[in-house]
Amino acid sequence: MWNDPENAGKLSEERKSLQNIINRAQSIDSAISDMAELVEIIDADSSEYGELFEEYERIEAELRKFEIESYLSGEDDRSDAVLEIHSGAGGTEAQDWANMLLRMYLRFFERRGWNATIIDKLEGEEAGIKSAVVEVHGEFAYGYLKSEIGVHRLVRISPFDANRRRHTSFASVFVYPITEESTDVEINDKDLKIDRYRASGHGGQNVNKVETAIRITHIPTGVVVTCQAERSQHKNLALAMKLLRAKLLAIKKKEEEEKQGEIEKQKMKIEWGSQIRSYVLHPYKMVKDLRTQYETSQAEKVLDGELDPFIEEFLTMRKNANV
Repeated sequence: MWNDPENAGKLSEERKSLQNIINRAQSIDSAISDMAELVEIIDADSSEYGELFEEYERIEAELRKFEIESYLSGEDDRSDAVLEIHSGAGGTEAQDWANMLLRMYLRFFERRGWNATIIDKLEGEEAGIKSAVVEVHGEFAYGYLKSEIGVHRLVRISPFDANRRRHTSFASVFVYPITEESTDVEINDKDLKIDRYRASGHGGQNVNKVETAIRITHIPTGVVVTCQAERSQHKNLALAMKLLRAKLLAIKKKEEEEKQGEIEKQKMKIEWGSQIRSYVLHPYKMVKDLRTQYETSQAEKVLDGELDPFIEEFLTMRKNANV
């Protein structure tokens, strides 16, 4: 341990994580015991029953959260993540839908107390966005967000159609983890094409006057990453290289898993028939996950970031399928 401080640090973090699990389990167990004792001593018509029921709901919610996190035992589930959104078939409609998805996820991150940074965003010609890349820092970020990988479909009355017709739009979401392993990915400088350009969109005085944005193309794989989050070109280059390494590692792992037949190909064509979730705003309101069949009529709340029920249902389904 003393002669290997890097490994010592990793073991210390692992111990801290395991101790946190034990502490939470003991805290829930203690709260349940205290509540059971109160039930035995308070009168049936006591006003304390209201407070007791509130405590019951709090414990139940904490226990459910604890249970869901126990499903996240994958190698990368505790890691930070990068979330990518791409508009699909539908032109301006799809670009606006992609922007709505970006807002939904940013609200979800905010609700969870995660830190999120928009690394790159390509604006649409008329409205919305063509694509966006968000770096997300939070416990179990990848474990939760991997349930969002796939095509998302929107049905609504178009705000861009003068005839007020109903339109269907598509956008895809892909997520990959940022892990310590990605720093071990070797990249040959000769395999890189680095372009410097002016950052797009609104920003500080420096943004549109200086070529601070970075685009890196990994020639052997064709993988492209861009970054314009920082006002410093050097910082954008460092961040873009970090994302490139993470993306190449994710591709490598995915190829290995597919060779072993463990998973199916996750990236699907962005069009009708390949969606994982439908968001219907007209003629009725409903959001339905086509994998778990979970649905809700509270479409506005979902679009405001209330994704936990969908994610929990997906993780529970996967857990049950593996039992």
